[in-house]
Amino acid sequence: MKLLTNPIVWRMALVLFAGIFSFVVGRLMIKHMRQSIVEEALPTDKIISESNLPLHTYHAVIQELKQQKHELQSTQDAERRRAKTSENISLAILSHLSSGVMFFGTNGLVRQANRAAKQLLGFASPLGLSADELFRGALVRPSAQISLPEAIRASVRNYSPSLTLTAEITTPQGDTRVLDITISSVAATSGEVLGAACLLTDKTEVSRIRREQDLRGEMSAEMALELRNSLTTISGYARQLSISRDAELARQLAADIASEASHLDHTIGGFLAGAKHAAQV
Repeated sequence: MKLLTNPIVWRMALVLFAGIFSFVVGRLMIKHMRQSIVEEALPTDKIISESNLPLHTYHAVIQELKQQKHELQSTQDAERRRAKTSENISLAILSHLSSGVMFFGTNGLVRQANRAAKQLLGFASPLGLSADELFRGALVRPSAQISLPEAIRASVRNYSPSLTLTAEITTPQGDTRVLDITISSVAATSGEVLGAACLLTDKTEVSRIRREQDLRGEMSAEMALELRNSLTTISGYARQLSISRDAELARQLAADIASEASHLDHTIGGFLAGAKHAAQV
C-alpha cells in the first residue's frame, strides 16, 4: 500500500504509459504514412510504365526503318555498280568493233559514237553533231528516193524497220570512203522511240576492187575484140598468101602478117602488165 501511495512510482508508471502510448501512436502513424506513400507511388509507376511503352515502340520502329533504309541503300549501290559494270563492258565491246556504231537521240544529235565511227567519218568527236553535219554532200548509191540525213531523222521520229544505204562520203580531211550504213530505230519496252542506231561498215576497198574488176572486164572485152579483129586480118592475109603466085605480093602479105602479129603481141603484153600491176596493188 505504501508503494502505491509513493509519488515516484506513480511518476514512473505515468512515464511508462506515455512511452507505450507514444510508441503505439508512432507505429500507427508510420504505417499510415507507408500506405500513403505506396498508394501514391503505384499510379506514378504505372504512368511511367505506360509512357515508356510507346517510347520503346517508337525507338524500335525507328531502328527498323533505319535498317530498311540501309538495306535499300545497299541494294541501290549494288544495282548502280552492276549497271556501271555493264555499261563499261558495252563501251569496251563497242570501242573494239571494226565497224562504226553511232546513236542519235530524239533531238537528232549524236549521243554516242565508238572509235571506228570516228575514224571512218574523220571526226575527232562527232558527239552533238546532226546527221546533216556528218553526212553533208554524201552520195547514196544507187540513187535513192531519200537522202541519208532524211532516213536518220525518219528513224528517230517514228519506229521503222532497218534500212541499209550505200553512201559515198568525203571526210573533213578530203578522203573519199564508201560506207554501208544500216539505220535502225531503238525503242523502249513501252514502244517509245529512244533514237536511232547507225552501223557503219567500210566498203571502200571492196568498191575499189569491184571497179577494177569492172574495168578489167571492159578491158577484156576490148582485148577480145581486138584479138578477134587481128586474127581475122591475119587469117585473111594467110588465105591470100596461100593462093598468090606473085612473089612480090607474097612478101607484102608476109610483112603484113608479121606487123599484125607484132601489134597483137603489144596489145596482149599491155593487158597482162596492167593486170599484174592491179594484182600487186
